[in-house]
Amino acid sequence: MLEVIKDAVIDVLKIIPFLFLAFCLLEYIEHKMNKKNSQYLINNGKIGPIVGGVLGSFPQCGFSAMATRLFSSHVITMGTLIAVYLSTSDEMLPILISKGTNIIIILKIIGIKIIIGIIFGFIIDLFYHKKENYHNHIHDECIHDHCHCEEGILKSSLHHTLSITLYLFLITLFLNFLIYYIGEDAISSFLANKSVLGYFLTSLVGLIPNCASSVVITELYLSELISLGSLFSGLLTGCGVGLLILFRTNKNLKENISILILIYFIGVICGALIDLIGVII
Repeated sequence: MLEVIKDAVIDVLKIIPFLFLAFCLLEYIEHKMNKKNSQYLINNGKIGPIVGGVLGSFPQCGFSAMATRLFSSHVITMGTLIAVYLSTSDEMLPILISKGTNIIIILKIIGIKIIIGIIFGFIIDLFYHKKENYHNHIHDECIHDHCHCEEGILKSSLHHTLSITLYLFLITLFLNFLIYYIGEDAISSFLANKSVLGYFLTSLVGLIPNCASSVVITELYLSELISLGSLFSGLLTGCGVGLLILFRTNKNLKENISILILIYFIGVICGALIDLIGVII
């Protein structure tokens, strides 16, 4: 039990710097930029999916947490957020390195995830645009949270960061206990050798906001128990705590559910296509 609590603390501590940076950026925009400049920032993120796809590929899920907060405050587009989510791999990279996987294979896996993230990011931005005004949104949010933005950027950012951190810790602790009692072996048995269902199952497991999901999926692939396509199905949906933060900070529940469904089916479809066309890495 102590190990479960320890893991939850470590998982959340890794996210705090990214959340704090995100809140500092939001507070800076609120304090320093006028309404016109804020709207310019929202409407001109045309290369956002490229930046999001690249940044999301860095190890761990810190950038997905940061991007989620920026999206909730209308600073980045949905396409950029999706690009970050799809390129995020949580614990995949450390596992591949620890198993002595060829660096070329690792780079190919990361590269494919980045490309998929960028492509779908641009596609989504073609069809979806946030209509609300950022400046009004962040102002209303400050009033709702009683954060007294006039107290200063650092103090207000710290207030928001601590609030989200507590929420993440409680959810992560619950998930860690759940996985502890279910067992990673049970999850592995659930995923292995399921043929066509494998894409749906690995995508579903990838959505679990816990590093265990990416660890199990990567280990199963290295053990040749799931296909390359199933590997990508799970890794594409494995956006860490990003979705948790999305449902906590973005008030538009319909939008949150749409993002969740998009991520899931992109993972399923891309995984199936990878196996169908016979991609080799």
